[in-house]
Amino acid sequence: MKDLTIFLQAFVAASIFFVWVVRYDNIIEEFKHYAIPSWLRDLVGIVKLTLSLLLLIGIEKNRFALAGGLGIAALMSYAFFIHLRVKNPLVKMIPCLTLLTLSAVIAWINYRLLSP
Repeated sequence: MKDLTIFLQAFVAASIFFVWVVRYDNIIEEFKHYAIPSWLRDLVGIVKLTLSLLLLIGIEKNRFALAGGLGIAALMSYAFFIHLRVKNPLVKMIPCLTLLTLSAVIAWINYRLLSP
């Protein structure tokens, strides 16, 4: 179970880093399309990168992974509702639904690892 969560934590953290750092130009265009202000886009990016860092710290300290997983799952839930609001096709919703699911699994596994 621990090996699975380490893999998932690294995968989710790397995915978020890739999207919010390497492909940031794409994020700018998406947030314009969704009519979300740039200050909120930047705040979301800072929060997502911080939560990703918590996932990596959580490899050694499960509490951090639990917090990071719950936080990313919450943000991905909001992203899903934004996709619904702008009536995006399902294919555009797959990344946020995937990260939502993986983050929820990370939180669940780390919660179980913390329990006696």
